[in-house]
Amino acid sequence: MEIEMQILKALESIRTPILDKIMQAFTFLGEETVFMVIAIIFFWCVDKWKGYYLLSTGFLGTVASQSMKLACRVPRPWVRDPSFTVVESAQSGATGYSFPSGHTQSAACTFLGIARCTKQKALRWILMILLVLLIGFSRMYLGAHYPSDVAVGLVLGVAVVLILHPIFQKARKSVGFMYGVLGAMLLITLGYLAFVEFYPFPAEVQLMDPITKTSNWGNALKNAWTLLGSVLGIIVSFSADLKTKFSEKAPLPGQILKVVLGLAILMGIKTGLKMVFAMISDDLYWNALRYFCMVVFAGAVWPLSFPLWAKAGPKKK
Repeated sequence: MEIEMQILKALESIRTPILDKIMQAFTFLGEETVFMVIAIIFFWCVDKWKGYYLLSTGFLGTVASQSMKLACRVPRPWVRDPSFTVVESAQSGATGYSFPSGHTQSAACTFLGIARCTKQKALRWILMILLVLLIGFSRMYLGAHYPSDVAVGLVLGVAVVLILHPIFQKARKSVGFMYGVLGAMLLITLGYLAFVEFYPFPAEVQLMDPITKTSNWGNALKNAWTLLGSVLGIIVSFSADLKTKFSEKAPLPGQILKVVLGLAILMGIKTGLKMVFAMISDDLYWNALRYFCMVVFAGAVWPLSFPLWAKAGPKKK
């Protein structure tokens, strides 16, 4: 760990305002919002099964990384060494324990998942791998993670991408098998929630981080309820799609309108429900309900409008 801190301090010494902004831009690509937007675009416009696949890699990767964070309980670099500084713009996204890197894991699941489920051209793979490596490096440059956090986050993401691809290839051909996959996802989520709620963690887990003003246990519990709501939403959306069988195809103007309007409404639901539920209670199961509503809208309600967008191109004479 001492060697890793030396590496981080070496990176700290070369920071500049311009590099800070560039690295923050790369690190943003590993955040939840980017992952959700990319997965939804695949689901709405490219291939719904590839959308299910990408959503599931993010789900399994998050459960695995969050479980490892609680099991290993490695403090962030600035907690271990108070003389070390984290770039201010990266503070809000550096919640929870340090090991492994959730941003790197998410980036690997997202961008390597895209490479895995599209035509395997060498250039596409090289670009996706390079992007993931840059996102991982940005986490170290910004001071949010140790090199070992990034390395394990990368390995974790790669493993999830490779493991789930053949599973979803089979699920695509069998409704029963897909329900089995969704059932397994639900059981894994409930297991993770039970682990966070009832495991006798040491008192340090509930201490507030001096930089992020959050506790590691609180972050883990929020993630657990969020995942539960999301998985339940995916199950409802898949069941709805069996009846509606929506088509992802539309002319380019229709695809643009579909994505822009759909994402705008989705973000409105996310923000609006957060405000409403905050007035009711601060219990985290409301967060599960919020994400359930968001996923059901994206997977079952908004696709009902797709026949309209399919007509939103130039008419043939």
